[in-house]
Amino acid sequence: MEEGHFENLPGKGKPLNLSVNPHADPAEDTLYRILSKNGCAPEWVELNKEIRSKISEWRSALKKAWTSRGIGNNSQWTESAEALKVQMRDINDKVFRYNLIVPFGRQMFGLKWEKEIDRLKEES
Repeated sequence: MEEGHFENLPGKGKPLNLSVNPHADPAEDTLYRILSKNGCAPEWVELNKEIRSKISEWRSALKKAWTSRGIGNNSQWTESAEALKVQMRDINDKVFRYNLIVPFGRQMFGLKWEKEIDRLKEES
């Protein structure tokens, strides 16, 4: 590089053509291109968006319930905690389904109640 051997390469300064993935299966690559041109995404991409959105909403609800617990509403906390645990199971079911259909290496972890409570304790 210091000697300038890379200065006269074809395409220098131009954007890379990333429309074709040389490492992808040609049939799969064609399918993804067709889906993309029609404004669609593979099921696992849509499911990923849904899961992330639900996790964000769930964590906000958990934080709100946790804060109300500190005020002395233990009975309300107990009710909220049970409802949140049901929602967490639903999210984890979606994560499990997602992990079954997503390409290898893109799996995600589900939520764990104790870990989420520890996170709230650290924030407090």
